Amino acid sequence: MSDRYDAVVIGAGPAGRGAAGQLASEGLRVAACERELVGGECPYWACIPSKALLRPPEARADARRAAGLGEPEQRYAEIAAYRDELVRHLDDSAPAEALEKKGIDLYRGVARIAGAGRVEVGDHTLETERILIACGTVSSVPAIDGLEQAGYWTNREATTLSEIPESVVVLGGGPVGVELSQMLRRFGAEVTLIQASGHLLAREDARVGELLAEALREDGIDVRAATRAASVAREQDGRRTVSLEGGGEVSAAELLVAIGRTPRTDELGLEAAGIEPGERGEIAVDERCRAGEGIWAIGDVTGTMPFTHVASYQARVACADILGREARTDYAAIPRVVFCDPEIAAVGLSADDARGQGIDVATSRLDLVDAIARPITYEQEPRGQELEIVADRERGVLVGAWAVAPLAGEWIHQAAMAIKLRAPLEILRDTVSQFPTYSEGFTEAVRALEV
Repeated sequence: MSDRYDAVVIGAGPAGRGAAGQLASEGLRVAACERELVGGECPYWACIPSKALLRPPEARADARRAAGLGEPEQRYAEIAAYRDELVRHLDDSAPAEALEKKGIDLYRGVARIAGAGRVEVGDHTLETERILIACGTVSSVPAIDGLEQAGYWTNREATTLSEIPESVVVLGGGPVGVELSQMLRRFGAEVTLIQASGHLLAREDARVGELLAEALREDGIDVRAATRAASVAREQDGRRTVSLEGGGEVSAAELLVAIGRTPRTDELGLEAAGIEPGERGEIAVDERCRAGEGIWAIGDVTGTMPFTHVASYQARVACADILGREARTDYAAIPRVVFCDPEIAAVGLSADDARGQGIDVATSRLDLVDAIARPITYEQEPRGQELEIVADRERGVLVGAWAVAPLAGEWIHQAAMAIKLRAPLEILRDTVSQFPTYSEGFTEAVRALEV
């Protein structure tokens, strides 16, 4: 059975669902193909459930640190029930119906490119001049001796827990590993966090990783940086024992693998489209999100920046290109947030990355507790809270910033907007921030730049 469409979208996660809706609203006949749940990883097993689980223990810690408050009771069963409501009990009938109401035909199953302008899904062959690949990623699983036999969790098991385990070893100190480690610890599990690189959040400034490690250790997490797992064994009582390179071992009731994600392109039939994936399976795209003749790729599958907001952004750019409108991607001012406590936010380049690009760098780093009033009004005995901005001395503009502090994911957008607009430093210096807010730290840091 075959049918013809103006566009076929492979994957109905944030990127694919958004793109299908945009194209359908412009009068195109659109098909969307989804192998799992309409909505993708983010609303069911990642962004939404993880943030819902992180917030209650964060609020509890806020109360403990605020003057004159006690520690509220924490009831995990009620928290898990609220999470289940948010993820619709893993039922995608509502978003699937929403697609169909927009006139989009939904095909369930594994979609494969079968040749120029042809996509196969089960017994269906869809013909089109425009294919949008938005099939996302899956959790990366390292080749560690004994891991498969011992059994492990990924983010999916960790964000759908009905009961908190007694102990967990977490492999990976990136955003997912950090968030889930703190969440599990604050719900009562003993947690050991193992990170292969020298500091947590290896893609960020080393100081960010140092401040984060201090905060996690204060929570009682055993943080082990520059450490690798050599093998895993499952004991008779079900516990997992992780042997470490260089000697030593750690043991826990559960093992969580959070070392990153891999583009889901192995069954996509890219060879039939003449597309050669990258080393990790990613699909290279140009600034219009074009991957080949009549083919666009959007979202995590591109390996560009694995964020839901970037996936939605790429969907807008690709749709504009399909519709004959001018649009090009610009990733210079994309915010990156880790929703731990304290929150970590960054945008643009780190100082080291900027120097690596040949930029004449000027930096300004502030201890926010010393520089502004907000930390002492926010909590008693504020913990390590810092902010750094990175400027291009020659052009007189910002190129990066990072912050470790409460609510950093909200006020980092002040720096993101400055980078996006290439706002001159003299204008930023003349900006007035509300007192007392964390945003004051940004303007104080700009004024402290030696440029």
